[in-house]
Amino acid sequence: MKGSDLKYYPSFWQAANLIVIYIFIQTMIDLPLAIYDYNHGTDWLYQPWLKVPIFLGSTLFILYLGFRFSGLPFSQTFSLKKFNWLLLPSMLITFGGLQYFLNEANIHFEHVLPPPGWFMELFNRLFTSDLGIWGGILRIVIIAPIVEEVIFRGLIMSGFSRNYRPAVAIILSALLFALFHLNPWQFAAAFSLGIVLGWIRIRTGSVLACIAGHATHNALVFLSAYYYKDLKELAIMKSGEPTNYFLYLILFVIGLLLIAASSKKLIQD
Repeated sequence: MKGSDLKYYPSFWQAANLIVIYIFIQTMIDLPLAIYDYNHGTDWLYQPWLKVPIFLGSTLFILYLGFRFSGLPFSQTFSLKKFNWLLLPSMLITFGGLQYFLNEANIHFEHVLPPPGWFMELFNRLFTSDLGIWGGILRIVIIAPIVEEVIFRGLIMSGFSRNYRPAVAIILSALLFALFHLNPWQFAAAFSLGIVLGWIRIRTGSVLACIAGHATHNALVFLSAYYYKDLKELAIMKSGEPTNYFLYLILFVIGLLLIAASSKKLIQD
């Protein structure tokens, strides 16, 4: 922490309040629609012409609210500066290695706490739409990274990086990011992703770099889910293989080293 008092917006609890408001707004609209759909056999909750304006409206409201309280210029709050293009292959290698370990952790966790049917149905809906695979890509690989990174690595990190030491800012933002997903089956993946993206944000000062990294990670998740039946037969994707553990660990470490080499550290620990 920088100083005895947290004088910059948002602090951890202020950011938590902002996220709670964001979730509350969407829940107050989604819940009645979900109840209506359940009782009448309709599908209003997933209609794009209704869902998109609600989603965009609540997102823009939260961004405006946070930006107004931050007292920072737009460019400093959201920091959409250019970054070294070599970060792109570096992040692909990093998240490729990380993805294997997250899948392994998820397999073991689901043995302890199997996800309910409603959760799996909701998860599968993320990858499908009236636009087919392109609708899933639009939602998972483009829209989600932009919105979540502007909020978490933009608005929230702009305050955290001034209130806390870099490591603390990264961990706290990753924790909020994981809790934001509202389910235990995504917690490990979201927290791990948040740690790496927070580190990239500190090193590059660029939310655009974080959006690119988040999109890369989500693209790998999307492809692994879409081609799951084909990929699971590959030896390199086999679960529980010591050789694969070693291979993907090396891949992950090399990726991190490449990110460090292709980014500039802006804030000293």
